[in-house]
Amino acid sequence: MDISAAQTAFQALGQISRIEVFRLLVQAGPEGLAAGDIARQLDLRQNTLSSQLAQLQAAGLIVPARDGRSIRYSANMTSLRALVGWLLEDCCGGDATLCAPVLDSIVCTCERPAMSRSFNVLFLCTGNSARSILGEGILNHVGAGRFRAYSAGSRPGGAPNPFALDLLRREGIDTGFARSKSWDEFAGPEAPKMDFVFTVCDSAAAEECPLWPGQPVTAHWGLPDPAAVEGSDAQKALAFAETYRALSRRIAAFTALPLDSLDRMSLQSRLKQIGNE
Repeated sequence: MDISAAQTAFQALGQISRIEVFRLLVQAGPEGLAAGDIARQLDLRQNTLSSQLAQLQAAGLIVPARDGRSIRYSANMTSLRALVGWLLEDCCGGDATLCAPVLDSIVCTCERPAMSRSFNVLFLCTGNSARSILGEGILNHVGAGRFRAYSAGSRPGGAPNPFALDLLRREGIDTGFARSKSWDEFAGPEAPKMDFVFTVCDSAAAEECPLWPGQPVTAHWGLPDPAAVEGSDAQKALAFAETYRALSRRIAAFTALPLDSLDRMSLQSRLKQIGNE
């Protein structure tokens, strides 16, 4: 990297919200995030975010990739390493004994290690019509093959809530997966073996769950039921949007965890913390 390219990169990062966008994408790793997810997590208006993304892309700091009908953005790790390398070029007067600790602690691949396998995740609520359906849709959308999400209910309501389906479609998520089903489907020997089970409503968390094969890690991510909100369609849609945003934040934090390196107790603690945020 030459000084002109470095100047362009620093100019692109010379504004707080652009720094926040870039840092979030670095945290997200190679899978990146859709613009809608970035806007929700950073509470940015869409037109503001579009401008920030355009400037970061022009500087070569992020790269876009089409994912169905949406576009996902990820940090350009090659450019980031080049920028850090340029900053550290001839550092410490070229004294390797002084530079080595700096380089060892700062210069890294900034990429997640390859996952040894994908992870199955089950979202549970009583009716399997709203919160758990949203969780399943969001995680399958952002999981990029690292996660396979499912959902179920202790007393399934028979059909997904129309507001949940409409919201998922607006976010560019295919709703062909969505159906209301019993959690008994995932308790038998032929069912997919779950690695994680998240309850997203208090009533489901209080019920006696089936014995899940494989002893998955469990956590309670309770959220108010948007389907219980009364009022106009606009008020109901707002409740579902708030639930979507909360689940998106929690799922983003979950997918960013170093799952291969955390022991079960540490992982359980981190998942509980995510559910309390």
